[in-house]
Amino acid sequence: MAIIDYYIVSDTTILKELGARLRKLRLRKNITQEDLAERSLLSVGTIKSLEAGNGKLSTLVAILRELSALDQLNQFIPPVNISPLKMADASAKSPNNRERASGAGRKPQNT
Repeated sequence: MAIIDYYIVSDTTILKELGARLRKLRLRKNITQEDLAERSLLSVGTIKSLEAGNGKLSTLVAILRELSALDQLNQFIPPVNISPLKMADASAKSPNNRERASGAGRKPQNT
């Protein structure tokens, strides 16, 4: 994944990129949106919104832009890189990008 020059793209583009990186990071850790919502005491809708590039992130981007610190976003949530061997292995298993966490690590809920 190429490094983005945040100074030449819109806030909307930045928010969508951050949301996509959050989603990829969550999936890499095999955490469902439901699990993340429960752990963070947020609603699933809030998690979905953040991953779609919506929500309070707009305030963060606006402040970083004003402070000339947008380049720090690459350290904030780095792109998830996969080794070429893992990428080939993943392509062999599924022609599409991973869309869902398996939820295999979930603990049973007490009812």
